[in-house]
Amino acid sequence: MERYSELKRGEKGAWLSIVTYVILSVVKLVIGHLYFSEALRADGLNNATDIVASIAVLIGLRISQKPPDANHPYGHFRAENIASMITAFIMAVIGLQVLAEAGRKLLLSETEAPDMVAGWVGFICAIIMYLVYRYNKKLAKEVNSQALTAVAADNRSDALVSIGATIGIIASQWNLAWIDTLTAFVIGALICYTAWEIFRNATHSLTDGFHERDLKQYKASIEVIEHVESLKIVKARQVGSSIHADVVIEVSPDLNVRDSHEIADQVEDVMREKHQILSTHVHIEPSTDHDEKQ
Repeated sequence: MERYSELKRGEKGAWLSIVTYVILSVVKLVIGHLYFSEALRADGLNNATDIVASIAVLIGLRISQKPPDANHPYGHFRAENIASMITAFIMAVIGLQVLAEAGRKLLLSETEAPDMVAGWVGFICAIIMYLVYRYNKKLAKEVNSQALTAVAADNRSDALVSIGATIGIIASQWNLAWIDTLTAFVIGALICYTAWEIFRNATHSLTDGFHERDLKQYKASIEVIEHVESLKIVKARQVGSSIHADVVIEVSPDLNVRDSHEIADQVEDVMREKHQILSTHVHIEPSTDHDEKQ
């Protein structure tokens, strides 16, 4: 099935993120420790949480590829959402730890100006992370993966965090060592915010939340199909990175079963080709307006 092959392709982005984060987190933690940069160490911890996030996405993509079975007749696509929620909790814990440690040092004035080596490392890591972001963004669009889109967004925020850490390190060189620690505090807050965003999106999907603007697009595409006299209902839900829709349309009561079935097929084709919807359930009813016009 095409959707499963797309999810398989999405694994490349998750693997790229994992390998990159492992290397960058080790480099940042070591350099941050050796050259006294709280901001770079916090950035390294941020990347460590991203390793967990990327692994969770990879596991979610793997489970999502399992075909439907007796206990999961609709497939395993929601595994992506569950993986995202687990990731959010882990990121929140680490983010709070970074906040607490940076806050303690700020209050106790335990600050020391870092060496500029840490600044150069932060800048180079930012460039690497931006390139990873561009790759994952392109791949996520090609395979239509919600989880990989989230990974790409996280890659972008990590590049910005590294830029922020670099600026903090540079600023601390002018007898303002506390700026480096303050930057670490801000990074901790960003980790917590990212965790909240991931958690909010996952719960929105798991509770069958769906954006009204997308439903309006679906409605516009269905209403112009020939022989569709009225669109009564259009609903949709996000299942992992896949969308399932329910549509109720009215057609002429004079049409036979074969013609009505062909109209339903047209609706399914339009939803799949124009909006990349995996499954559309179409219910057909006889039009009451048709009788009144006659």
